[in-house]
Amino acid sequence: MGPNLKLLLQLFARPAAAMSDILDRASLLFAILAAACVSLLFTWNAPDWLPFRFYTPLLMLAAVYVPGVLVLSNLLGWLGSPRVLFQRDYAPLLTCTAMAAAAAFLPLAVLVRFLPPILLVVLAWIAFAHFAALMFFAVRTLFGTSDGVSAAVVSLSWLPPLLVSFLLGPLSSLLSLVASPFFLIFAIYYLRSDFAHLAGGLRRRQSLRRMLEAAALNPHDGDAQYQIGLIQQSRRRYGEAIERFKAAVAIDPGETGAHYQLGCIAFSQKRFDDALGHFETVLAQDEKYSQSEIRRELGAVCLALGRIEDARRELAVYVERRPYDPQGLYWYGRALEELGDRSAARQAYTRAVEAARTAPRYMRRVVARWSRLVERQARRMAA
Repeated sequence: MGPNLKLLLQLFARPAAAMSDILDRASLLFAILAAACVSLLFTWNAPDWLPFRFYTPLLMLAAVYVPGVLVLSNLLGWLGSPRVLFQRDYAPLLTCTAMAAAAAFLPLAVLVRFLPPILLVVLAWIAFAHFAALMFFAVRTLFGTSDGVSAAVVSLSWLPPLLVSFLLGPLSSLLSLVASPFFLIFAIYYLRSDFAHLAGGLRRRQSLRRMLEAAALNPHDGDAQYQIGLIQQSRRRYGEAIERFKAAVAIDPGETGAHYQLGCIAFSQKRFDDALGHFETVLAQDEKYSQSEIRRELGAVCLALGRIEDARRELAVYVERRPYDPQGLYWYGRALEELGDRSAARQAYTRAVEAARTAPRYMRRVVARWSRLVERQARRMAA
C-alpha cells in the first residue's frame, strides 16, 4: 500500500520518472482501486446537477480508452502485431492510465462540492490537461515512441471515449448490468483465465526487472547492468541508462554493447568527442558490430566533428555492406557533399529515397525521418 501510494504522489512532482517506476513496481489492483475511489469521492461530493455513476469512468478507461490508446500507438508507431501488443501491454498501460486518472482528478473530486460552476469548469479543464500530460509520459515510457508520436496518440485518444459517450444513454441499462455484483461474479468465474492472461503482461515485465536487479547485485555480472540500461534507455531515462552502461563497462571492458549505447546517447546529446571514443572502442572490439552499424555511427560522428574524409571512408564501407539503409546513405551523401562531390552525393540521396520507399512496413516509422531529411537535402542542392 505504502509504496504504491508514494508512486501515486510522485506523479505530481516527477511524472516521467514516476511512470517508469509504476511499470516496475506498481500494483494493477491498487491503480484500479485508486481510480475507483477518486470516482466514488466525486459522486459523493458532486451536486445534484452533476449526475454521475462512479463505475462509469473506470469502465470507460478499461474498455474504451486503454484499448483505443493501444490501437492508436500501433497505428502511429508501428509497434507490431496487435494481438501481441494487447497481451503484452494492456495491463501495464491500464495501470499507468488508472494511476494517472487518480492523480489528475483527485483535486477535482475533493473540490467539486465547494466550487461554483464556472470555477468547476476551469478546474475540470485543468484536470483533463493534467491527465493528458501524464498519459504523454505513459505512452512514451511504455512504448518508447518519439515525443511527436506520443503527443499525437494522446491528442487522438479522446476520440474513442467521445464516440462511446454518444451511446451512453442507450447503453445505460447495459452498464448498470455490467456493474452489478451478479455480472461481476459471472465474469470473474468464466473469464478469469482471460483476465489473468491480460494481467500477466505487467507481472512478466515486473518479474523480469526484479530478476535483472537481483542479478545486478553480482559485482561480476556486467550483462545485467547492460540489460537494465537498455530498459532505462528505451524509457528515455538517459541519466540512469548511462550509469548502468558505465557500470557494465567497469565490470567488463569487453561489453561492446554498453560502449555502443554510450556512444549513441553521447551522439544524441551532441557530446561528439565522447561518442567518438566509445565508437572507436566498439570498432576495435568488433568492426562488424550490430550488422556493421558501428561504421555508420562512427561516420556520422566524424562528420559532426569535421573529419570529413574519415566520415566518407567509414560510410563507404557501411553502404557497401548495407546498401539499402536510408540513414547510412543520407550520412554518406552528406560526407560526399561536404567533399564537393555533388554528383555522387545526389546519387546517394536518390538511393536513400528509393530505399525508404521500398522499406518493409515495420521499418517505415524508423526510416520516415531519414527520408524527410534526404528529400530536404536534395531540394537544397537543387536550389
